Amino acid sequence: MTAQKLSKPFKTNRLKQLCRSIFPISPLLLKGIFATAQGTPYPGQSFEGPGGADYAHHSVAFYDAATNADGYWLFEPADPVPDSAEVVVFLHGYGAYNPMAYGKWIKHLVAKGNIVIYPRYQKNLVWPRPNGFPENAAKGIRDALQMLEKEGHVKPRTEKIAYVAHSYGGVIATNLAAHWQKFDIPKPKAMLLAQPGSGPFKGARLEKYERLPDDLNLLVVVGEDDYVVGEEFGRLVFETAVNTPNRNLIVQRRDTTNFRRWILATHSEPYAYDLDFDTGVRNYTARRVLMSARLNEVDFNCYWKLTDALIAYTRTGEYGDVAFGDTPLQRFLGTWPDGRPIKELEVILPGEKTGVSKAQVEEFKQD
Repeated sequence: MTAQKLSKPFKTNRLKQLCRSIFPISPLLLKGIFATAQGTPYPGQSFEGPGGADYAHHSVAFYDAATNADGYWLFEPADPVPDSAEVVVFLHGYGAYNPMAYGKWIKHLVAKGNIVIYPRYQKNLVWPRPNGFPENAAKGIRDALQMLEKEGHVKPRTEKIAYVAHSYGGVIATNLAAHWQKFDIPKPKAMLLAQPGSGPFKGARLEKYERLPDDLNLLVVVGEDDYVVGEEFGRLVFETAVNTPNRNLIVQRRDTTNFRRWILATHSEPYAYDLDFDTGVRNYTARRVLMSARLNEVDFNCYWKLTDALIAYTRTGEYGDVAFGDTPLQRFLGTWPDGRPIKELEVILPGEKTGVSKAQVEEFKQD
């Protein structure tokens, strides 16, 4: 099959869908799609460091092999094309099997030099049942890694593989991490769970998470206003992963002190849609993404920053004070235009089951 490469973004979603139906596993090379192509970050994004716009690559090769429920999408760095790259597995939320939902976050990860594997794991909103999600996701991961070993792809490095997951993806990610040998997938070394949970469903959930790897670097982020899945599952993972000592629970809270623009903490905060990766699916989840997603400091200084720092710490030992420890750098969420700090993240360390962070303790002392 001859690879079809495009030198600039598609002009219509219809053309994208047509090309993907004809060339399902050929690369769609999207160029000039990162903020730094013009030498500037997004508003509110730092120029460098975790979450920042110091990108090493300026294009992404997008492969669609996700026709089946156990398929996958693949995103590889280009411009320049590396010989090999580290791998991030990105597990979407329930119904978010249109990768446009997290497109700008995926672009950010790829521009930083990562290969991103995005398993589909569900065919539609009713099939398969949630108990089948982990096996489907695992097959997608295995098949994607096999594809990456073929000529024309960036070779994967999986010794320090990272898993990023939102919503129901967090249930799947923790199930895979607890049973990685059974699923014959790379052992997770880093994992960020963004507002993880299953809502009314229980499929693929475990009673407790003491089987997570003992050398896993784990961050669990929950939102104050997440009324879709709430904090229950995230706290369950954090409190029962007793054999995984390097873990933090992080609470992102709303800030409405700026009358011109609010920082919210809903279930939609991790979304960062980009129509370059739109497959045309318009189910309930995709419509919610298009209506509610905001690209702001919660993306740059919470989810993107923490993921970048977590990955860097796992791979090279850098940015440990950004990823872990209830430090000012970890808690920082940005500033308002007048210089006032946005309400910072709250961090709970192992053993602090009360939900009261060190920052709150210091605030109580001052009062």
